[in-house]
Amino acid sequence: MNAAAAKALPETAAPAADGALVLAFDGVLTRFGTLCLSHDEARELARCHDVSHADADLPPALRHRADEVDDVRTLLLEFARGEPAPWLASAVAVACLGDNHLWQDLGLPSRAVLSQLLSTYFPALVARNHGDMKWKKFLYKELCDRAQVLCRAPSCAVCSDYAFCFGPEEGPALPPRD
Repeated sequence: MNAAAAKALPETAAPAADGALVLAFDGVLTRFGTLCLSHDEARELARCHDVSHADADLPPALRHRADEVDDVRTLLLEFARGEPAPWLASAVAVACLGDNHLWQDLGLPSRAVLSQLLSTYFPALVARNHGDMKWKKFLYKELCDRAQVLCRAPSCAVCSDYAFCFGPEEGPALPPRD
């Protein structure tokens, strides 16, 4: 873990987030079968949190998107704070490949729980999400901004996709896949 990621968390943050972390790890493992961690990272995660071992690779149907996972994980790691942040960055990056809201693909009960996790472990990145953009959209917008890829509209306010990026994220929590 780099020096920025090793910054200490407030004492109250880790216990409050631990249950949601395990839910996120288990949710991604159930839906995708991997957290895209190295063998050593997966072993350390299993030691620190009660999380089962997973494959290091994406399922064959998603392997063509491995660069995407790496890009999202790298973005998150630049803002990481606290020991579980690198593992959470991997879980979030893999979950971004899902077709549902990010919180649903992480197996979390609500967007609020995801927002709390991200606020705890990636606070500087969360602070950049002006207007409360949906998390998956926000992460990909950050990647586009870095690559200097322009959105179709001159500003979010006049974009025809505004409702897809901002607004409520409603729906049920998804049941675990078999």
